[in-house]
Amino acid sequence: MTQTMTPPLTRANVPAVEVLSAEKVYPNGTQALRPVDLTIQQGDFVSLLGPSGCGKSTLLKMIAGLTAPSDGKLLRWRQPIARAHKSLHKLAFVFQEATLMPWHSVRRNVRLPLELEGISTTEANKRVDEVLELVGLEGFANALPRELSGGMQMRVSIARGLVVQPDLLLMDEPFGALDEITRNRLDSDLLRLWKERGLSVVFVTHSIAESVFLSERVVVMAARPGRVVEEVCIEEPYPRTDEFRLSSRFAEYSMKLQQSLLSASQDSEVRA
Repeated sequence: MTQTMTPPLTRANVPAVEVLSAEKVYPNGTQALRPVDLTIQQGDFVSLLGPSGCGKSTLLKMIAGLTAPSDGKLLRWRQPIARAHKSLHKLAFVFQEATLMPWHSVRRNVRLPLELEGISTTEANKRVDEVLELVGLEGFANALPRELSGGMQMRVSIARGLVVQPDLLLMDEPFGALDEITRNRLDSDLLRLWKERGLSVVFVTHSIAESVFLSERVVVMAARPGRVVEEVCIEEPYPRTDEFRLSSRFAEYSMKLQQSLLSASQDSEVRA
């Protein structure tokens, strides 16, 4: 009898993230998140889509290790979250707000994570110059945050995440407060950076259109209690352009996601 051999795990095929029946229940008994099972492979771009209160930000913070699950477990590169910082892989988190230090220049804001790591000033400045060029802010290194538009401030926040040379980038509705034109431009820039850097990205959004444009997979979540209701693959090639936004395929994916969210919402109302 021929025995099928399982290939050994290598850096290339170890999942970046594994969420294994992880749930979140607060001390008052409120269930913020039902048990979730989710795998993010290296190089994936996955969006968590859903309304406010569905647990998508909670799930993202659990992946980051910022909050602990009540049950189940989470792994990054097959390491428990508590030990993942000891691996060679790095993580960066981009929050909803740019959270910049208003009294420091763009350069100093971006350099902060490297200073905390003890990286030499020469090496740190080299990396800062590289990421500012990547995000199109090479001419604003000495500007203060108040001198920048909202979109430019978010570029600084993304640069601060990229400067640590992460393998995994977690983003919690980073463009939600921006106007649509700026948001669309940053979505395109993000896809370029994802490809250039070979990142794994988990992106939280409540925008159906944004999730369709960005993602390889969209994880649809619903509230009361927070849970995953469906995963939808966006089987469209990259790079994605504005023409894709206007296509019938884009509309079809958007409709499918809208129907999934509506169905989950109706189910929640029945349960209530």
